[in-house]
Amino acid sequence: MTGSPQAEPFPQVETAAQAEAHEQNVPFARGEPREQAEAFARDEEDEREYSPVRAVRYAGVLAVRSSGGDAQPPPGVDAEEYRLALLEDTYEVVAGLELVTAALVLDPPDQPDVEALTWPGTPIVREPTLPGAFAALHALGATEAALLSPDAPDLPPLLLGKLFRALGQAPAAACQSAGGGIVALAARLPLPSWLADALTSTDLDVPDALSRLRAAAPRHGRIPQGPSWHRLRTPADVALLDPRLEGWESTRALLEGRPVA
Repeated sequence: MTGSPQAEPFPQVETAAQAEAHEQNVPFARGEPREQAEAFARDEEDEREYSPVRAVRYAGVLAVRSSGGDAQPPPGVDAEEYRLALLEDTYEVVAGLELVTAALVLDPPDQPDVEALTWPGTPIVREPTLPGAFAALHALGATEAALLSPDAPDLPPLLLGKLFRALGQAPAAACQSAGGGIVALAARLPLPSWLADALTSTDLDVPDALSRLRAAAPRHGRIPQGPSWHRLRTPADVALLDPRLEGWESTRALLEGRPVA
């Protein structure tokens, strides 16, 4: 595993009007107030004017084959039940956001146990690759999308909001995993060609995934990094869960009676 890449700060908005518009258009947890304002950003790569206010946002939780395989459960916990609990809680994080449509990305395509975890009407994308998943969300109408690893059940919704906010000034943004890999990757759609090409050989489980994606970018600052979070990849990772925090109800119930800290 390589060392963590140096964080690129989220780009600063250029005007007070943009700052206000970005602040008011960040996805919020349900029930929080929000307003709308006009804001535009210049997409320097294709010379298009980009409006984050007019964005249609999707966030897809990945239930796909990946280089890292499924999360390893702690002793005494069924592996499939653990996988589904983590995925359900991660999905609920996304489903709890306003201004964002929650989705599932499936490979293999037939996973009825996973689909049963979702709210009615949840879009289901059946794609084996990350570029394909982004393209499928774009076909559904998304102009911005995030793909999430399925093993971040206690991810704070605010961190996803920060990724979408960063897309006002950059074509992509990432939440890196403290243990290597990426928790969530957000991007404007359609993907820029350099990012789509890089994602054909890199998934979110690769320890140096963020470094690889940045190396493919045409210049510095194309993938700013927000605050990192953790993924539950090994049995010992359950110690990263904080019982005092709300959420992760399915994982909490499955681990009930077992120490998590």
